[in-house]
Amino acid sequence: MQELDSRARSILSGLREDFQSGATQLALNTLDELLSYLEDVRPEVEALRRLLAELRAARPNMIVIGNALSRVEQRLTRDPQSARQVITDTRDQLRNATTTIARHARDQLPTAPVVMTHSASSVVLALFRSMAENHQPFSVICTQSSPGFEGHSLARTLDDLAVPVTLITDAQMGLFVSEADVVITGCDTWLADGYFINKSGTHLLALAARAANKPLWVLADSFRESDTDSGSVELEEMPVDELDAPEGEWITPRNVYFELVPHFLVSQRISEQGVFSCPAGPRR
Repeated sequence: MQELDSRARSILSGLREDFQSGATQLALNTLDELLSYLEDVRPEVEALRRLLAELRAARPNMIVIGNALSRVEQRLTRDPQSARQVITDTRDQLRNATTTIARHARDQLPTAPVVMTHSASSVVLALFRSMAENHQPFSVICTQSSPGFEGHSLARTLDDLAVPVTLITDAQMGLFVSEADVVITGCDTWLADGYFINKSGTHLLALAARAANKPLWVLADSFRESDTDSGSVELEEMPVDELDAPEGEWITPRNVYFELVPHFLVSQRISEQGVFSCPAGPRR
């Protein structure tokens, strides 16, 4: 089998090594990189298919990436000469889904809400941008989301938008959740058997929200849906040097980035198709 060229390997390593961006942003970045790759390298169709297959397998817990690239592959099979149009269409579908979710969520929120979140979902950020652009008053409580500290970049973005934000350690989730009107998170994968996958710490926040009687909304478009069940999921584990752990014969640091969260802790899922109560219920 032909090896990937240097540009393709660069795109692949960029996807594998980005631990800061949310799943949607990673998918969009990858689609943009593919468009540049087509323009600069003009690969043969088989070389492009090989790269697409490698990219699909690179971040298994972020199914939005795999699903987006699968849509590209399926259309390429029918029309191998339409690569640029196929990638552009898929990118636009994903962007439109994010915009629609933000609109649905904004319409559900109370006046001047306090929103608590964990990690740095690009779909949640799209909601915050939409609220700021529509001059809808709100404030945010966000966790640092260690060890990647995506919450720091989210806090800086909210500061740029002139949105009041309280930045807390992950350990303070239970302390601050009672101050929120609603807890909103993103979702990396929506599984078939009653679980979703998101950044580690989401399960603790969901439990804290349930204990404080606060609603938990999960923003998850159709690109995140998987036929896989929780028993067959292998959660991504990242390098332990991020933890700056002490060395010792009996010390084993672990750095599992994602975790399973049961749907029964979710109040509603919001997708581009509408608002759904959880664990099951009608669209609103």
